[in-house]
Amino acid sequence: MVLSHNDSVKLFRNSAPYINAHRGKTFVLMFGGEAVEDANFANIIQDIALLNSLGVRLILVHGARPQIDQRVALRHVEPRFSDDLRITDKQTLECVKDAAGSVRSQIEALLTMGLANSPMHGAQIRVCSGNLVVAMPIGVRNGVDYEHTGLVRRIDVTGINDHLDDGSIVLLPPMGYSPTGEVFNLSHEDVATNAVKALNADKLIIFSEQDGLVDETGRLLRNIQLNSLYPMLEQAHFRTERHTIQTIIDSLESGVSRCHCVSYGQDGALLQELFTRDGAGSLISQSYYEQLRSATIEDVGGILNLINPLEEKGILVKRSREILEREIEQFTIIERDGMTIACAALYPYSEEQCGELACVATHSDYRGGNRGERLLSAIREQAKVQGLKSIFCLTTVTSHWFLEQGFVLASLDDLPAKKKLLYNFQRNSKVFILTL
Repeated sequence: MVLSHNDSVKLFRNSAPYINAHRGKTFVLMFGGEAVEDANFANIIQDIALLNSLGVRLILVHGARPQIDQRVALRHVEPRFSDDLRITDKQTLECVKDAAGSVRSQIEALLTMGLANSPMHGAQIRVCSGNLVVAMPIGVRNGVDYEHTGLVRRIDVTGINDHLDDGSIVLLPPMGYSPTGEVFNLSHEDVATNAVKALNADKLIIFSEQDGLVDETGRLLRNIQLNSLYPMLEQAHFRTERHTIQTIIDSLESGVSRCHCVSYGQDGALLQELFTRDGAGSLISQSYYEQLRSATIEDVGGILNLINPLEEKGILVKRSREILEREIEQFTIIERDGMTIACAALYPYSEEQCGELACVATHSDYRGGNRGERLLSAIREQAKVQGLKSIFCLTTVTSHWFLEQGFVLASLDDLPAKKKLLYNFQRNSKVFILTL
């Protein structure tokens, strides 16, 4: 898709809040050896370079499982696994060091590229790696000696932060070193999880074969809460899927606020996920980031931005800032990533034990997601708490939606006396009532 000049300008302007929000933050990016072999990997590296130039502190954690498998096969070493973990004997360890070193060199070479006709021209990115992960042996489990397969014992936080403070990208391979001078084969998921915990990272971003996390039908799950991951983990059939979900769970439980899962095969998925409101993959958070709540005085500007286009079209009655400020306690909103995307108000008429549902609006980019139904449900509960028996509304163009929600067509005589006196005959709004 080719963007027009105006679309490009709008896209760039809309990304500004995210650029400001991400600057100075620490992101851990995790990808397996499969991503390194994908044709799109060079584009991912260019996007990572862009993040670095925008002031994001980056730790890249890579795997090398397919590359290790290739070298094991070439050397005619018998591969051995137990509980999804590779048993690393001395011959296999040589394959691990060869594979991890090769992947590291490939990543460093791509991040160093600065051809005049490439997006990374003039970037001059520094990549730092080394003995930043201290490891220990897994040992013997259930009678199985894992030999040189290990676990992360400690992350060198000071060393990594020194590199990040210098503007460097830190690269962590799936290997660790012990104080006794031994080398251990580590899972990159273990390295990523421990890096997130130790560095108090702001985000963990995982590159996946899928567009993100998907349900049993293959549908992309764009926004997920932590609690939803536990049943997904039990139902996961594939090793990669299980390990991805477990890594996200461990990271969220350690305190990171958000994790993202994006495709390593989709060009631009990383940038779309981080710099657009709807993203490209799955956002997994400790709590749902689309929040329904009562409005406060700070929300007046957001509500005005939401309803002004509808007022100009004559769909909603015009409300000034002063009126909104005075009536803000009547409003309920849905906020998405700091932006008000839907609102509704309830004005009670206590004597008649009814209330008016008014100013129902949803941002044009977010219609069709049952947000109006969520607002109506919240308004109904508010009305019941206030002892109201019914809700009425006046509308000129959304009659069918109210009928679908259980409202019935009524007449002016059914309105409270005060509301009847204020009825605007020029608008000729239809009256609908919902009995609670």
